Amino acid sequence: MRKTELLIPAGSLEVLKTAVIYGADAVYIGGEAFGLRAKAKNFTNDDIREGIAFAHKHGVKVYITANILAHNDDLSGVEEYFNELKEIKPDAVIISDPGVFAIAKRVIPDMELHISTQANNTNYGTYLFWHQLGAKRVVSARELSLAEIKEIRGKIPEDLEIESFIHGAMCMSYSGRCLLSNYMTGRDANQGACTHPCRWKYSLVEEKRPGEYMPVYENERGTYIFNSKDLCMIEYIPEMMDAGIDSFKIEGRMKTALYVATVARTYRKAIDDFNKDPELYKANMDWYRSEIGKCTYREFTTGFYFGKPDETTQIYDNNTYVKNYTYLGTVEAVDERGFARIEQKNKFTVGETIEVMKPDGRNLEVTVKGIWNEDGEAQESAPHSRQILFVELDEQLEPYDILRRSEME
Repeated sequence: MRKTELLIPAGSLEVLKTAVIYGADAVYIGGEAFGLRAKAKNFTNDDIREGIAFAHKHGVKVYITANILAHNDDLSGVEEYFNELKEIKPDAVIISDPGVFAIAKRVIPDMELHISTQANNTNYGTYLFWHQLGAKRVVSARELSLAEIKEIRGKIPEDLEIESFIHGAMCMSYSGRCLLSNYMTGRDANQGACTHPCRWKYSLVEEKRPGEYMPVYENERGTYIFNSKDLCMIEYIPEMMDAGIDSFKIEGRMKTALYVATVARTYRKAIDDFNKDPELYKANMDWYRSEIGKCTYREFTTGFYFGKPDETTQIYDNNTYVKNYTYLGTVEAVDERGFARIEQKNKFTVGETIEVMKPDGRNLEVTVKGIWNEDGEAQESAPHSRQILFVELDEQLEPYDILRRSEME
């Protein structure tokens, strides 16, 4: 059996460290240019250096995205950026554009190059093409079934790795090649600036009756005709492994530390349980399902893995998220009093019952006994986002514990 990597996204240095602590084998990030998440905070070169040092200290790899579809004006900047990466030394660079790949081969010849899903890798011939050019890994298009991936695995060299998505948002267009954002807002999805118009609500307008909007009803709320459910394969890890996939990729470089920790911890345990004993994996399925539902998500689908999805498995009638838990903050340190230092993310109050999420899989119900600001002044609540606080709980905490509040009645 091939050793399976759990690959987790990070949109900031804080989230990278969370991903590492909560179970990632590798983390993928974007620098300040040439990635497809321009709205993410992304990483300065100093952030990248610190993130790589932290990850490597914990035995975790770091991959950097440079997966735009480049225009002429981009190419000189790409070369300059790769010269910077030569000194920074990430474990791999993720690329989709053949021109960018050629620059990478010349400027960083000793670095692993991975081919992004943006390159629409749908057949073994494409995998062989990239392998002949020197790629170490190819990310499968989201439109492939597990049967197709397994066939690809059987027709490519053993040393060419397959990376496939296992969890996260699905694009309504073919592996991200959508023109809606560019057409409607002037922001190019393939240059990293997608505004996600697939999540908007649409109506019909008849040519000779401008201004008269006719909703397309599926139910009383209308329809979101371009919208997709989120991918979730937590129940099908054996099938993913049987297909010969080397890296299980989580989508979400725009997500919070709570999301990343929740998904990373759940898939880490599921993979480890299955490798230890398939019966243990089956026995813990209810725990996986429960935990994966504690981060913000849309309804779930298995995407294209078991054949082309129909209207019940991919498209659905609203764009709302399910939000069962609210992120309150991550413990940065614990002082000599035993108080947890956090940067507060959402409001909570003294006397409130909240939950502590620990990297080892435990969830502790605790009571907030006191809140103090940086000046040592007591507060009854924490209403200001990003305020540095010291929190006393009725349990001893450790760095990287996450505070969250259940919103389920």
